[in-house]
Amino acid sequence: MPIATPEQYKDMLDRARKEGFAYPAINCTSSETINAAIKGFADAGSDGIIQFSTGGAEFGSGLNVKDMVTGAVALAEFAHIVAEKYDVLVALHTDHCPEDKLDTFVRPLIRISQERVDAGRNPLFQSHMWDGSATPLDRNLEIAKELLEKTASANQILEIEIGVVGGEEDGVENEINEKLYTSREDFEATIDALGAGNTGQRYLLAATFGNVHGVYKPGNVVLRPEVLKMGQEVAVEKLGLNEGDLPFDFVFHGGSGSAKSEIEEALSYGVIKMNVDTDTQYAFTRPIAGQMFANYDGVLKIDGEVGNKKVYDPRSYLKKAEQAMSERVVEACNDLKSAGKSKGASA
Repeated sequence: MPIATPEQYKDMLDRARKEGFAYPAINCTSSETINAAIKGFADAGSDGIIQFSTGGAEFGSGLNVKDMVTGAVALAEFAHIVAEKYDVLVALHTDHCPEDKLDTFVRPLIRISQERVDAGRNPLFQSHMWDGSATPLDRNLEIAKELLEKTASANQILEIEIGVVGGEEDGVENEINEKLYTSREDFEATIDALGAGNTGQRYLLAATFGNVHGVYKPGNVVLRPEVLKMGQEVAVEKLGLNEGDLPFDFVFHGGSGSAKSEIEEALSYGVIKMNVDTDTQYAFTRPIAGQMFANYDGVLKIDGEVGNKKVYDPRSYLKKAEQAMSERVVEACNDLKSAGKSKGASA
């Protein structure tokens, strides 16, 4: 199947909410990691999301170019071509974008998709994230409202963040403290400014409940998924909805290393997308390290020898890396209960 159309993407999100599962959103930086992610989705029989961060997109453009938009477009176009060979649906998304990078990343990418839509085509990306977690909430929601109109015009969905995800990603580092938990007042302000995710102009909400980028030893990070339950209850109360409704489409950031019980609880409160990066990075790199250690005298020209081309040929270790990463993607699909639920072949 080609990359999901806007209608197919909305259907993907609707099914996840109604059936109580979530899609893994896999951060990719190269053709190899894109191939690994899509293979993992297909092996699991799951639709899924591929996403590019600002740093990942810049890396994707090459060391001499180092341009986020160029890299994001190149990686997205590659994904569009490769995805046609699979029978699962894949959506494309851009990950964390702070305010100082909006004009050099998200806004230009939205314009590119708007031009495609104006020409009768589908957008290049299905959704974009605006990360205003380091911005005062009023300003965060003001920008969100502006971007929500632009993404809606381009047949895309906006993801926003209220609260702070701890740890470090792409050079942005946040402390692990009480700011990691979105407050009742944060949810109320979001509803006042934007409505609730799937009750009006649609958006995804990365509310924070102790989330941290990276993987930490047990005890260092305390997840409180009940924060998401509280957010849904706030929305139901403010919007006059039925008890038990899930008006927010939640995103689980910092999903690597989370306990399955925590993931399942988060799913029950309306999480329909979970970001996975650190675990797939490790899965990709581990077999490469193994190859280098096991074949050090082949990948290196030691004592005047010539090495072994078969083991320093990048394909020999990148195939292993792709396979290992795809297996970790399958695990994520199983954890999030999206495995076996693809509608791609019939969509």
